[in-house]
Amino acid sequence: MEALHDPADAAVGAALAPPVAPVRPGGVPADALPVHAIDLEAQGIARRPDGKVVFVEGALPGEWVQVRVTRRKAQWESAELLAVHRPSALRVAPRCAHFGLQPGACGGCKMQHIDAAAQVAIKQRALEDNLWRLGKVRAQQMLPPIVGPAWGYRWRARLAVRFVPKKGEVLIGFHERKSRYVADMTACAVLPPHVSRLLRPLRGLMMELQARERCPQLELACGDGVTALVLRHLEPLSAADQQRLRAFARAHPQAALQWWLQPAGPDSVHRLDDDDGTPELAYALPEWGLTMPFRPTDFTQVNPHINRVLVTRALRLLQVQRHERVIDWFCGLGNFTLPIATQAAEVLGVEGSEALVMRARANWQRNQQARGGLAPTTFAARNLFAMTPEQLVADGPAQRWLIDPPREGALALVKALADLQQAAQAGGGWPRGPQGQPWQPPQRIVYVSCNPATLARDAGLLVHLGGYRCSAAGVVNMFPHTAHVESIAVFDRA
Repeated sequence: MEALHDPADAAVGAALAPPVAPVRPGGVPADALPVHAIDLEAQGIARRPDGKVVFVEGALPGEWVQVRVTRRKAQWESAELLAVHRPSALRVAPRCAHFGLQPGACGGCKMQHIDAAAQVAIKQRALEDNLWRLGKVRAQQMLPPIVGPAWGYRWRARLAVRFVPKKGEVLIGFHERKSRYVADMTACAVLPPHVSRLLRPLRGLMMELQARERCPQLELACGDGVTALVLRHLEPLSAADQQRLRAFARAHPQAALQWWLQPAGPDSVHRLDDDDGTPELAYALPEWGLTMPFRPTDFTQVNPHINRVLVTRALRLLQVQRHERVIDWFCGLGNFTLPIATQAAEVLGVEGSEALVMRARANWQRNQQARGGLAPTTFAARNLFAMTPEQLVADGPAQRWLIDPPREGALALVKALADLQQAAQAGGGWPRGPQGQPWQPPQRIVYVSCNPATLARDAGLLVHLGGYRCSAAGVVNMFPHTAHVESIAVFDRA
């Protein structure tokens, strides 16, 4: 994950800080530095006696550490951790043997050495800091964080595959820390246990393939009753290699493996065998009585346990009434759209990918046939990064919006809304909609974000130019042990 701040700004992401001028305990070496706080990249923030900030990977607030400087700037330094004195109460033993600061350590997690509750506190503070520093916005209420299982949660992952002639074997896993090399992993604590147990056998399988040097990636996508593995291959697989894949699936029936092949781009992904006897790749939203089929390369949430809670909270915050129209921007395959359709009078789902729009439409039709009771719902494919006020008006008014953008945020959409608000304030009034009725902005917006920096930017526009107040915000711990911050915010007409 890219850094969300300039390292020179030591305040960003700082959390759980001890007193500003701690007294050096007895027995602590004279060259040890006190760690005051921690940032979102899990770097301890220490200060030298002259006030210069030192970022120390692996150090925790309250600790005294000895370091070796690896990078010097005028206002700050980066350093590696050599020794810890007076370990923090927040420090825990990492569960995964591949986690650490040593060369070759897996780079998939950053925070396994930090207590799980403290990880959430760090992310909550990062959300608040970003909202204020970048958007000059304070939420009227901080929502309790959404948390769930800290281990075995990652139902989606892209694992690198690399044949290493010097080792005489194939490596499968995440990349090493700060490296493009593949970590030598034999287990993973954040992958589902049945997938973690497959890592060693998968290495053996890939070693047997004739195309082992031309298979750079395995993509994992778990459904409720099946595990899909997408093999990226840069040359056609021989009949013998395809038989090896089938034999591997038969040898591990408990995993309900489903092989998919990707010979080129994402559109080339296809099942190895349509009649392999495995269930349909899908996940359920049981509170809403919905089933969501998907393809393994479709965007779905990594953590299904958190996703169910997130959908429930989002709809509770949205407060949809039976007579209302709702727009779900960046709707994907309908993860929020279909639950909204159980409560609203009419729903519009808008998404940039035509393939996902087709999937969302099919999911709506399937669930309508299976359970009924879904509101009339329209789906449209549109470039939401080129949204204009005119297009916003053409889509018609809605009492409530749900926005769930990618990391880039929803700048064009939010700016179009703010432009309409500014024009109305300047005396132009609200424009006419497609049926001739005056267009009106939504009374409430629920914004689900995977990047606190772009959320803060968009929140600033909504609050300072769009006529909204930030009623509530809180974190969603979708990715435990990583620096990834998911969050949810509520905006009401001021």
